[in-house]
Amino acid sequence: MTAQPPEIPPRTVPAGEIRASHDDREAVVEQLRDAAAEGRIDLDELDARLEQALTSKTHGELAVLTADLPRPKPAESAQPLVLKGGMSGASRGPGRWEVPAHVIAHGGLGGVKVDFTRVECRLAEVVVEAYGEMAGVTIVIPDTWAADTGGMDPGLGGLRDRTTPDRLPGTPLIRLTGSGGMAGVVVRHPNRRERRKLHGDPAQNS
Repeated sequence: MTAQPPEIPPRTVPAGEIRASHDDREAVVEQLRDAAAEGRIDLDELDARLEQALTSKTHGELAVLTADLPRPKPAESAQPLVLKGGMSGASRGPGRWEVPAHVIAHGGLGGVKVDFTRVECRLAEVVVEAYGEMAGVTIVIPDTWAADTGGMDPGLGGLRDRTTPDRLPGTPLIRLTGSGGMAGVVVRHPNRRERRKLHGDPAQNS
């Protein structure tokens, strides 16, 4: 029987080295133009930064261009997104979806999963109000995002925060509130299986 070669785990890429998309560059371009219109940078500096933004290849290169500027004001959605686990469960993501400023998740009997890994969100902060109830709530965020769980009541099921504080400038902060209930609430970055899908087939869940 031929021995199988050992599996090589996927390499974890530092947040600043993640490749920038056309939308990432366009978002920085809009922020720079707004800053110039507000008098924060002059036209010569605007031209120089725009040129760098359009040729930037990574998130880190883009972050440098807006590090001394205020974050864009969030265009908040009037209605929160409400997910109810019910009997069979509910989920949002991992495909692309419009992220509102407020998400409410009730685990119910089937559980709820909220996956932000493929979204393009320009909000500075997203409030996720999670209630674990009987089956729990799982929240998955990109490596470049961070979570603030200080407003969360762990309840009987507890709160498991498996995220890192390595937040990239200009990315959203997930502010977690609510209660763990009986089953608890988990907030984490993608696991190994989810990372394989992200890096192996970026369009799979679009």
